[in-house]
Amino acid sequence: MTFIPSGDKISENNRNTATTTTTINISITIGDVRVEFNGSADSVLTSIISFISKQVPAIDLARKISLNYAATDLIEIYANLIKITPEGPRVIPDLDELGQKKMSDKEMVALQLIASKISKDIGKIADDSMQASEIQSNTSLNPKSVSSRLSELVKAGHVVRATTKDGIGSGTVAYRITTSGIHWLNSVLAKRIKQPSSPS
Repeated sequence: MTFIPSGDKISENNRNTATTTTTINISITIGDVRVEFNGSADSVLTSIISFISKQVPAIDLARKISLNYAATDLIEIYANLIKITPEGPRVIPDLDELGQKKMSDKEMVALQLIASKISKDIGKIADDSMQASEIQSNTSLNPKSVSSRLSELVKAGHVVRATTKDGIGSGTVAYRITTSGIHWLNSVLAKRIKQPSSPS
């Protein structure tokens, strides 16, 4: 990645067909400072955010109280727990990563909804909401447990109910993970993964 400071005017080359494997070149000018970012989409985006945050303190302050998870963030966090298969997003936990501890039903339900969100964010599916029956089928959990855990998650604000139309005017209840729900699960799993087993 290159940084080229100068006093030139801004020039920007946008390519709508750019992908994560394509080299992107973007120039930004703030006042007399001009910077050029060159590299992959992810590295360029990270560098742009870092540059603007340093140039505009108010943006940096806002980021400190902002909570949002991009698809790249979620993939990095859950790569060992979620897989996108030809049959759809699935929870396939790596027990070594979790310290050989089985996940609770509530965690499994939330993780399945996160898998659905990731799948939508990367363009694999059109809607990330899931019906209780779909969650049950994908996780193989007891249907009554899925229903109870969803109620608990909704009450806590970790999941929201969404009504989807079935094509004939009536609606079916589906569920979608919230940002609060992702943050909650991150905290739960982080504690579990970081806790080393006590020496005997």
